Amino acid sequence: MNKSKLANVFCHKKMKYGFIRLLFRTLGRLSEGIRIGWKYGFDSGESLDYVYENRACGLGPLGKLFDRIYLNSAGWSGIRSRRVNMQQAISWAIDHSKDSAEQLELIDVASGPGRYVLDVLSAGEPKNLHATLYDLDEVGLAIGRQKAAALNLSNVDFVKRNAFQYVSGCEREADIAIVSGLYELFSDNDLISTSLRSISSRMKDGGYLIYTNQPWHPQLEFIANVLDNREGKPWVMRCRSQEEIDKLVEDAGFCKISMKSDDAGIFTVSIATKRNQTLKSLQGDLDSVPKCA
Repeated sequence: MNKSKLANVFCHKKMKYGFIRLLFRTLGRLSEGIRIGWKYGFDSGESLDYVYENRACGLGPLGKLFDRIYLNSAGWSGIRSRRVNMQQAISWAIDHSKDSAEQLELIDVASGPGRYVLDVLSAGEPKNLHATLYDLDEVGLAIGRQKAAALNLSNVDFVKRNAFQYVSGCEREADIAIVSGLYELFSDNDLISTSLRSISSRMKDGGYLIYTNQPWHPQLEFIANVLDNREGKPWVMRCRSQEEIDKLVEDAGFCKISMKSDDAGIFTVSIATKRNQTLKSLQGDLDSVPKCA
């Protein structure tokens, strides 16, 4: 394709996405979900919480129609499947950690409001589970605290912290660690490695890491050109092959034991165990397929 044709294609796309972005900024605000996205960022915990609810709301019939179309997008459908797989993974990890300590410690390094974990804690099992949820988003943490208070949960703490800040040896060791929906927002693998090493330093040998990945996404170009992230910048995501993210996890001292994906293969949820232990027979809600010794 010559330079003239490339310029025409670029111009056409710029006009197309500029028009769509204008519609999202104006008529799109009739949709509750789109309004929340513009207010907090489409990648924010507040936005994801709304997507999980999957209940179309908006101003009038047109607003509800826009909201339903928005909620039914391939990406958001995959996010809801990821939530189910995450809940299964967390329950599995808790079941296989029950006999390992008098108190189980769970951490989530980029929790937002912490819906995954609050759902588990509100179920009441096990009684000895404590959770610490970290995030930089003070609004999301405040929402999480409010939800925890409404659920009468006293075994969860919310702490403001950067997920890429290296922390070692100064806090209670974790039996279970969660990192969900974070790494696809960053292109630098050195940042990911720092985060994973920090998580590893906080964990007991044999503890379980639950992590997500986004090998591909059918709407990457649309999202990058139309939607904003929580910082008010274009929401640009970095897809990684499963082999790439698994290698980063392995290099940080973990051994992957299982994985699940949504039907379209957009989001994966994996479980790995911190090494320096003999892998035991693993059975639960997730199929366990040890990949290293």
